[in-house]
Amino acid sequence: MIGRMRQRGFTLLEILVALVIGVLLVALVPPLLSGMSGATELRSAARQLAAGLRSARNEAITRQREAVLTLDLAQHRFGVSGDPREIKLPGGVALKLYTAQSELIGGATGNIRFFPDGSSTGGAITVSDPKRAYRVNVDWLTGAVAIVEQDATL
Repeated sequence: MIGRMRQRGFTLLEILVALVIGVLLVALVPPLLSGMSGATELRSAARQLAAGLRSARNEAITRQREAVLTLDLAQHRFGVSGDPREIKLPGGVALKLYTAQSELIGGATGNIRFFPDGSSTGGAITVSDPKRAYRVNVDWLTGAVAIVEQDATL
């Protein structure tokens, strides 16, 4: 008696299912990852601004003199007095500066100023894209810096 030996391997149907799953992964994963990189870029810009504001506050307290963060909205960059570096923010994000009228320089540049006692002129910087926004708040009395996530439509 010769028994029928079972063939080992994959059926055509199994191979086709595996190919369809592979094609779907290749087609769907990159758009999902690019959306995540936009969120990461936005959050990173908010954190950079918060770090710059904290640096300006620390500079004012440590040196016992006023320190300023200057934000150029048109060029997407900012700098802190006493620090020669200029930080470039991603071009794909929208920036809005809310500060004292006396701290505005032209139409697209403004300051948030910190004093030796840690207080500031106060204000906020909003970093947004069409889907989400982060607001970096500066308390005028304490100079404390906080990042708050917002709805982009606000």
